[in-house]
Amino acid sequence: MTSYCALLRGISPGKPGNDKLRETFSGLGFDEVTTLLSSGNVLFTTSSEDPVPVLESRIQQALQHQTGIGGGTILRSRQEIDELAQREPFGALSHGKQSYLTLTFFKEPLDSGAQQLPAEPLPHVRVLGYDAASRALLAVVDQTRGKTPDYMAWLQRRYGAEITTRTWNTITKIHTNRQRG
Repeated sequence: MTSYCALLRGISPGKPGNDKLRETFSGLGFDEVTTLLSSGNVLFTTSSEDPVPVLESRIQQALQHQTGIGGGTILRSRQEIDELAQREPFGALSHGKQSYLTLTFFKEPLDSGAQQLPAEPLPHVRVLGYDAASRALLAVVDQTRGKTPDYMAWLQRRYGAEITTRTWNTITKIHTNRQRG
């Protein structure tokens, strides 16, 4: 059995709802299906030996068909999430109401040229770097000078829709949930 975390794009609180997400994943034959928060984080296990892109496609097709959500599915093994959390890539920085620590996960790794990122894509965002092991861009969003949706719109213009962003708090909650399970 392999454990995964599906990071879903296009999920908003209450839509389609965690019950429907769990039902969709269980209907695909996945086990130990759990949702975390209401922002599209689904933890599950599977005995399938299908490669990740095949699993992502199956999940996305089911979500589109059963919920109308066509936003995108990015999988990370729970081991990858655990290793990311243990690396503590933000060091001593802390997440709070005024300063969000964010990770933007890419479906495919960035090529070396794309990793040359501007230090400040927007005045309220400081890019810390690209974590190749987790295929994620790390940034700090100063909520007192701008808003996270502006940064997310910039990310989509630059990288397309095959991305999804989570806060560091969400990643640590996924990791903590894994430690309990």
